Amino acid sequence: MIFYFSGTGNSKWVANKIAEKIGDKAYDISELRELPEITNEKKIGLVFPIYAWGVPEPMLTFAQKLKSEKAFTFGICTCGANAGKALKILSKIYHLDSCYSIIMPNNYIIGSDIDETSIILEKIKLAQKEMEKISNEIIQEEKVYRVTEGSFPTLKSSIINKGFNKYARNTVPFHVDKEKCIGCGLCAKMCPASTIEIVDGNPVWNKKCYQCLKCINNCPQRAIQYGQKTENRGRYNIKNYL
Repeated sequence: MIFYFSGTGNSKWVANKIAEKIGDKAYDISELRELPEITNEKKIGLVFPIYAWGVPEPMLTFAQKLKSEKAFTFGICTCGANAGKALKILSKIYHLDSCYSIIMPNNYIIGSDIDETSIILEKIKLAQKEMEKISNEIIQEEKVYRVTEGSFPTLKSSIINKGFNKYARNTVPFHVDKEKCIGCGLCAKMCPASTIEIVDGNPVWNKKCYQCLKCINNCPQRAIQYGQKTENRGRYNIKNYL
């Protein structure tokens, strides 16, 4: 089985494509109410995006629940550039036989605008080639560590990541343009942290947030903003480019 966590679709796409190529199934951990039976599974994979050179909280929590099995295990992360020590940190929680990173289009619009369309399409094309190679290696159960860690990976995956989890996962800057919002409730329905409530027809954010940006990137009216910087930035969901 392949278990994934995904905000704007990059990791979901990778998980489903890998599952298809190796003849497996992919499950969204944010939708699982209980852990599937994995005792007899021959392969177990974890797929997730990199958040500030670290593993998202939901995947870390999920990995802690997994029991060690005889299955061949692998981890695949999607990232804008590099992953730091995220896979090695995860492997200490749940042993991974193979680890990979795949560069995907930028979706963290709090930090910067999305990539140009030509760059997005090129990244997706290169990712498809990489997945072909990864799938074959998984089928052969080859033990591989092909992760772009980048410069100062230990620093980034420790101090910087801790700072992100402590300070950046702040919901206060989230706000909605009430003139644009149509009260569809999509943001509340898709929030993996279940932190959004619809009050008087508009979304309201509670404190818990993973910073997946699923709400802001998928709002059909582009009514959700984070501070002032996102007002003039694009929105990203991989399904718009496939």
